[in-house]
Parts: sequence; C-alpha cells; structure tokens
Amino acid sequence: MRHHRASRIMAVIAAGLFGGWLGLTLGGQVLTPIGPADVNLSLSPSLDGETVVNVAPLGNLAFDTHSAPLRFEAQISEIRLSAAEEMFENPDAINRIAASIGAELKQGVTQLFVQAAVAAVLGAGLVALVLFRDWRRAAGSALTALLTFAAAGGMAFATFNPSSVAEPRYTGLLAGAPQVVGSAEDAIMRFSEYQEQLAGLVGNVSRIYEVTSTLPVYEDDESTIRVLHVSDLHINPAAWDVIGSLAEQFQVDFIVDSGDLTDRGSAAEDAFADEISGLDVPYVWVRGNHDSMGTQRAVEAQSNAVVLDDEIEEVSGMTIYGAGDPRFTPDQAADNPDAGEVAAIGAARVEAVREADPPVDFAVMHDRTQAEAFTGEVPLVLAGKEHRRSTVLEDTGTRYLAQGSTGGAGLQGLDDDEPTPYEASVLYFDAESNRLQAWDNVTLGGMGLTSAQIERRVEEDPDREITPPENPPVTPGTPTPTRPSPTETAGESG
Repeated sequence: MRHHRASRIMAVIAAGLFGGWLGLTLGGQVLTPIGPADVNLSLSPSLDGETVVNVAPLGNLAFDTHSAPLRFEAQISEIRLSAAEEMFENPDAINRIAASIGAELKQGVTQLFVQAAVAAVLGAGLVALVLFRDWRRAAGSALTALLTFAAAGGMAFATFNPSSVAEPRYTGLLAGAPQVVGSAEDAIMRFSEYQEQLAGLVGNVSRIYEVTSTLPVYEDDESTIRVLHVSDLHINPAAWDVIGSLAEQFQVDFIVDSGDLTDRGSAAEDAFADEISGLDVPYVWVRGNHDSMGTQRAVEAQSNAVVLDDEIEEVSGMTIYGAGDPRFTPDQAADNPDAGEVAAIGAARVEAVREADPPVDFAVMHDRTQAEAFTGEVPLVLAGKEHRRSTVLEDTGTRYLAQGSTGGAGLQGLDDDEPTPYEASVLYFDAESNRLQAWDNVTLGGMGLTSAQIERRVEEDPDREITPPENPPVTPGTPTPTRPSPTETAGESG
C-alpha cells in the first residue's frame, strides 16, 4: 500500500515537471516595447543558465549570467519606424526614450516571469488532468510546477553575475555569404574569393562585437596595449587576410607569431614571409619546428619583423623574450631532441630571463614543453604547435596561452573529417603595469566555411604575484640539435 502511494506521488511530480516544462516552452514569451523597438522576451528550460541577445540574421550574443536551468532570450521583433524617426529628428526624444528604457525593460521582464509561471502551472495541471482525470492530482502537479519554477527563478536571482556582461560570446554567420565551399577541390578553385570572405567576415563581426562589448578596451588612448597572437600559419595564404583584417579592426599595436610559418622550411617557401612587410605594425616571430634557419632569415629580411631566438627585445613598451624551437622535424636525418631534451633547452635559458632589467612581460616559444621551466619567472607565456587553443593558470601565477592554428593547419587541416578552424586572439595589456587584462578569442570556420565566433575572457587577478616553484623540475643536460641549412631543406618532402 505504501509502495503504491509513493508511486502515485512520483507520478504526480513527474507530470508536474513535464507539464511545467511544456507550458513554459509554449507560453514563456511576451512581446514588449523597449525604446523604439518591439522586443520578444522568452524564458525556457535549459541545462545552461545563460542570457542570449539575438541579433538575427547576424547571429547572437550569449552571456553566462546565472546558474539555474533557465534560458533568458531577447530578440528584436520589429523597429517602430515612427519612434526611430523621432529619435533621429528630435534630440529631446532621445533623452526621453533613454530615460524610459530601464522602466520598460523591468516591466517586460516582470510580465515575462508572471506569464511564464502561469504557463508552467497551467501546463502541469492540464497534463496531469489528462493523465489522471483527477482534480486533486492535477492540483498536486500544478503545485509541483509552481514550486520548481519558483526555485529555479530564485536560484537565477541568487546566482546572477553582473560581471558576466564583460565576457560575451558572439556566434554568427556572414550575412549574404556565397554558397558554402564544400570539397577541397572547390576550395582550391575559389580560394581567392574565400580569402576575401574571411577578411570581410572578420571586419563585420569585429564591428558588431565592438559595439556590443562592455569592456572599455577599444578606446583610442594610451591606457591599453593591444597585441594580436597568431600561430601555425603553415603557408596558408588565407591566413594573411585574417591577420590583416584583425590587426586593422582591433587596432593592434603589434603582432606575435609563435611559429610554424611554413610546412617544410624550404627555400621555395621563403617568399611566404614577404607578406609580413605588408602589415603596418611590428611582427614578433619565433621559429617553429616546421621552420628552418632559412625561414628565419626570410622573416628577418622584412622591415617590420622582430625575430627572437633566445633574445629579449622591447616592442611598443613591452619587454618580450623569445626562443626558436630547437627541432626541425621535416628533416628526418636531423638529430632532433626529444620532449625531455626540449624542456632542458628551455630550462637552460631561464637565467637570462630571471636577470632581465626591465623584467620580461611575457615569453614566446613555439612549444609549451620548451617553456615549462619559465613558470614562476614570467607572468605570461605564449605558445602554439598544438593547433588548438588552450590556457592554463599555474599555481606560480604564470599563465600559459597556447594558440590554435591561424592558418587552419594548412593542408594538414584537410586530413580530418572536419576542417581545422582559423584561430587567433587579441590580448589587452595595461600600459602602466604591462599585465594582461583580458583577451578576445577569435574563431573562424575552417577551410571552405564562413562562420565566426568571438569570445572574451577577463583576467580575474591581473596583478597577481609571480613566484617560482619551491621544487623546480630537474632537467638533463642540454643537447645540441642539428639544423639543416636552407639549401639542405629545399628538396625535402613534408
């Protein structure tokens, strides 16, 4: 008897949850006037607590505003022409509308939550009535839906994070983009058009993101140093269009490339480096494991290039240490060091960084393995090689930021079932402390695709203390790798 009663209670609760979900999905939306626009506000169940501002057909902005199973979405349904015209023609109307927007938004949100609660309760009651044909059980299911909705709403209110608006995520497509390029053969046939699409896409998305972003890093003043971090171009010509557009749209002070400009480091690939001189800002570069010494000389020949190979240079007020990768993997005959030996080579160079005056603001190496010994010595290490973006904040206070492939991994990106995306990041440094404040991760669809996403990350403690580890790793002796000359690599295969 007791088991039967428990089963009935569970059935009532399940009907309440299902009916509440159904009612909220169907009825949790209102159309409300906010300023000169009619905005559709909706509330729906979701595993991720987020707020989404839909700017269709361009895409949407998402914010991690709360930790509750509710998704709040706002979408402009229609711009009322008369109100918009009045704003442009009458300055007093602008002030009047601006003053009333806050009250209108509050009224719309209140109406949304009331309507959503009613829809959830009605949905639960109706579903239970259909299933059980009993008014008391229907009332129990309705009460379940009401309590669940109240708990979720209370959780959303309690966990609301206003600072989340500083980390928006933009996702969207280039409006009016041509037909998506499908196969690798089509991509090659239309490569010039595709390059232009990527550059245009960066421009469009960057402008949208700049307007909607709340972090004040785009002001044309001397308070922020903007740095574009790219890596692993792998001789993909489309990468230069992406880099040029990003450098222009985000008004960067200089560019940092953490290596693998080429695929084989051959003399025939040296001309690829000539595109560097077409950029209007300094180009800081370190050698990757696919770059030869010939590649390095080709980059050094560019007037705006700053090549770092176990050296410290000052660029735009920032002190940077960089070192080339000790390996050259395209030459199978070379005596390339293994991972442990690469780490040892990096450790042997820490002392120069430790004694630098002024202190090094960040280090650049192609492989994070080479930079392991720099933890607790510099605030930031930029790397590449992995063809996917990642970041780790060590206990020592050092942040490692590995960049994805800004060239979509070149021809290697076609080996996988899905194209490797084009990735780059815009880093924002405080001009006084030279510490990283925030960064924008830019991701473009891989070969043949024209999707885009820009996601902001804010450094929670930019002025944190940097302390060396108590027990630094013991590394073996430093080997001397053999690096082929350009003439030796000219005929090598990849």
